[in-house]
Amino acid sequence: MSVSTAALDPSVCAPLPVLGQDVTVPLVTGGEVTYAALDYAASAPALQRVWDDVAAYAPYYGSVHRGAGYLSQLSTDLFENSRRTVAEFLGCRPEDQVLFTRSTTDSLNLLAAAIPANCQVFVYETEHHASLLPWRDAQVTYLNAPRTPGQAVETLERALADRDPYGPALVCVTGASNVTGELWPVRELAAAAHAHGARIVLDAAQLAPHHPVDIAELDVDWVAFSGHKLYAPFGSGVLAGRADWLQAAEPYLAGGGASRKVARRADGGVDVDWHTTAARHEAGSPNVIGVYSIASACKALTEAGFDSLVAREQELVSRVREGLAEVPEVQVLSLFGDDAPRVGVISFVVRGWNSSHFAAALSAEYGIGVRDGLFCAHPLVRTLLGSDPQDPGECGAPEAEPGERSLNAIRVSFGAGTPDEHIDRFLRAVTELVREGAQWKYRTEDGRCVPDRGEVPQV
Repeated sequence: MSVSTAALDPSVCAPLPVLGQDVTVPLVTGGEVTYAALDYAASAPALQRVWDDVAAYAPYYGSVHRGAGYLSQLSTDLFENSRRTVAEFLGCRPEDQVLFTRSTTDSLNLLAAAIPANCQVFVYETEHHASLLPWRDAQVTYLNAPRTPGQAVETLERALADRDPYGPALVCVTGASNVTGELWPVRELAAAAHAHGARIVLDAAQLAPHHPVDIAELDVDWVAFSGHKLYAPFGSGVLAGRADWLQAAEPYLAGGGASRKVARRADGGVDVDWHTTAARHEAGSPNVIGVYSIASACKALTEAGFDSLVAREQELVSRVREGLAEVPEVQVLSLFGDDAPRVGVISFVVRGWNSSHFAAALSAEYGIGVRDGLFCAHPLVRTLLGSDPQDPGECGAPEAEPGERSLNAIRVSFGAGTPDEHIDRFLRAVTELVREGAQWKYRTEDGRCVPDRGEVPQV
């Protein structure tokens, strides 16, 4: 296999410094190697810039919105300035609200709790579970997996045309698939939704770290994403967009911070006057450090030049796809076809290999971290693998033994901090494993494929 190792175009930026880039890990075959983190789609490593900003702020940490002391006031200013930074990063409209949550999952569950009664929700079966499952109290229409972007728009238009035109409706769609990395036609889907009187929420968990997201330009009503995929540590997320449904809904959590005034009634009950700002859905002491880390990541990506970051990532995408194409046993999973634009997320299966076995060998013998399983998008992966929806197989817990076919896939994902060497090592490892086999014996333990330390290596 010939993999180009030529230098990238000088107009394309270098990898951004991230935590862990010098971490070494042991190999089961002996020795150590620098860890190649190629599981960005699960959690991207934190940018060094973000970590430095958080470390500089940490001594000044204080509870926000409640204290008269200097550190509380400083932390409150930092928290609200972070809200403005995120709004600028997302191109929010003047009337939009930015809410801080724990994650994309939390953001979409918050929105699900805020939708009006009798709201009809339309969601593709291709969604991550974070956007597929929160709508339990709504009337949900699950749309079949489209095979082209145009078909995605047509499918939505037909479904919306058949709905009750007088009730509220919401469309939920991903911006970039966490399985295939393919970009969805968000602007066209938003136009279709609005033409039929529906609103649309964009799951940008995989889009925001790889591509600029502009709420006004895309004309979506809400955007949700997670900090831990945007090169920020800690458990924080964002829900940004229209305020009216959020203001009209009961608070997502009841407690301090969400309430503006609480008074006892003569009958012994309690009257509550809730905030109408973002605080309405941010009860409790907020994760100010996590929020600040998201804002720092937004600034770092903007200052690095998103166009340059996108250009470099596309170089890496091309190299990975071209390298995998030279291994006939590898089947790359795709919904929209080879020509579809995509971010640095690629899933594949290897003929003759259990996916967990292959991923375990990449880790144990090459120091490469990828993910295997159904990626919390079970219906999509099963569709792409051509398996029956009732077939066994769980996210991260394959049932097949090493060497047996599994109903799962392998995912390699990368981004702004990925060095060229990690990509080269990954492609070399895939080729060697397919052609020569694993050097070690493996067994299944607690649902995971692991090196068998009691067996001598294969020769």
